[in-house]
Amino acid sequence: MGTGRVTQLHIAPDSGEPMQARETVDAVAERGLRGDRYFEGRGLWNFLDEDPNREVQEASDITFIEAEALAAVEQDAGIELSMGAHRRNVTTQNVPLNHLVGQTFTVGDAICEGIQLCEPCGYMQSLVGEEGLSNALVHRGGLDATVVESGPIAIDDEVRW
Repeated sequence: MGTGRVTQLHIAPDSGEPMQARETVDAVAERGLRGDRYFEGRGLWNFLDEDPNREVQEASDITFIEAEALAAVEQDAGIELSMGAHRRNVTTQNVPLNHLVGQTFTVGDAICEGIQLCEPCGYMQSLVGEEGLSNALVHRGGLDATVVESGPIAIDDEVRW
């Protein structure tokens, strides 16, 4: 069993609105994070992606990104993302998110299941305004997941898989 931790939590009440940092969030099974745009059914999935050959991704309840991936984007591409600019809900440390596709894992008291990689989209890049951001995040843009069992998630909570 591996372990990591939650370093940041974010929600956005509506599509396109800035992400808001939180200390704790309520993860609700098959709904997502209470107060987030996807919980309310107001989120925009990768429909605005600039690649017309890319398949539309399956919607998820909750999204994750690795703190290590954000550091790599800064080092490799010179792009420093402010907190929440990546548009993901949960930032983790020491969690190999790409390996959790199809796996069940716990985050705090919630149980989640990885659905697919959360590849970057043109919409995120347009909101952030950083040329090259989508390319810099390819294969390290995080994980789309669903909440299988409800529970609170807080900063510094353990992630176990």
